[in-house]
Amino acid sequence: MSIQNLLRENIRKLKPYSSARDEFTGDAILFLDANENSADWVTGRGFNRYPDPHQRAVKRAIAEFRGLSSEQIFLGNGSDEAIDLLIRAFCEPGKEQILISDPSYGMYAVAAAVNDVETVKIPLKKDFQLDLLAMESAFTHRTKILFLCSPNNPSGNLLKKSDIFQLMEIFSGLTILDEAYIDFAAGASFLPELKKFPKLVILQTFSKAWGLAGLRAGMAFANPEIIAILEKIKHPYNMNSHTQKLLLQALNEKNRFEKFTALIIKEREKLKAELKNLPIVEKIYPSDANFLLVKFTNAATVFQKLLNMGIVVRDRSGQTHCQNCLRLTVGSPNENEILIKNLQKIASIK
Repeated sequence: MSIQNLLRENIRKLKPYSSARDEFTGDAILFLDANENSADWVTGRGFNRYPDPHQRAVKRAIAEFRGLSSEQIFLGNGSDEAIDLLIRAFCEPGKEQILISDPSYGMYAVAAAVNDVETVKIPLKKDFQLDLLAMESAFTHRTKILFLCSPNNPSGNLLKKSDIFQLMEIFSGLTILDEAYIDFAAGASFLPELKKFPKLVILQTFSKAWGLAGLRAGMAFANPEIIAILEKIKHPYNMNSHTQKLLLQALNEKNRFEKFTALIIKEREKLKAELKNLPIVEKIYPSDANFLLVKFTNAATVFQKLLNMGIVVRDRSGQTHCQNCLRLTVGSPNENEILIKNLQKIASIK
């Protein structure tokens, strides 16, 4: 099925809003087209002007870094914006559905619910890998989008590449592969597969390895036809000027990105080794991300005691296959040391 046939009819017919900056390209000596305040009296840094609605400079820098073209990149207010837009563009409210593995990132189901789209959840196997037979049998003519998260959240593991390939070969809708944590799993990205799979969309973010969660900057990579659809329905100025400037600065300092990513991976392994020595820890799940899913003898007690000590972790006990599990983010060396010392105190209490 072609991308245009997958698209909702009203979106296919939609004439997008054209902002003032969409109607002009090139250089100018005066901008009197967008009803801005010409006096930059608040900051003196150009924030009186609207930002580039298509983030051209940032996309060029990302394209060079990831080995893609700018036409394959969508930028939004976190990956959540792309998730919402994809569901809005391709799923008919009240009629069609998305399919996700379980457990996984919670926003897929939330965005679907907001858009009145059904979510079908297929449990992962106990090793947090895909149950291919169950997923394949769940595909129907109503299934428009398949969401996969690799490395998965909250388990932290990469999904098997062969399993993802198999699903993409048989599924006629869009496959959205969320790679929010991919920079902690070197060489595992599916970006090189975009040429082979025209209905594949890959999500990445500046919130994790780049250390820019406060900027709320997410990326979607896909073939230009899908990116053009997202650009068509997004809000006109969906990424502010300050964010664009700081993203360019970060992309020009790739050596720091690589240095701090390597540090987090090193700290992840140190943290894992320390946790293994604690009698209150039953299991540490394999992780390709910047966090560890850890099974405790009594997660609720450990969670509350850590909270009393001023340490906030994530209790994932209510999720599939995650009974008595806490999700621990890999912090700085000092933060990890504080966490271990407090867990040791908890373990020593009779």
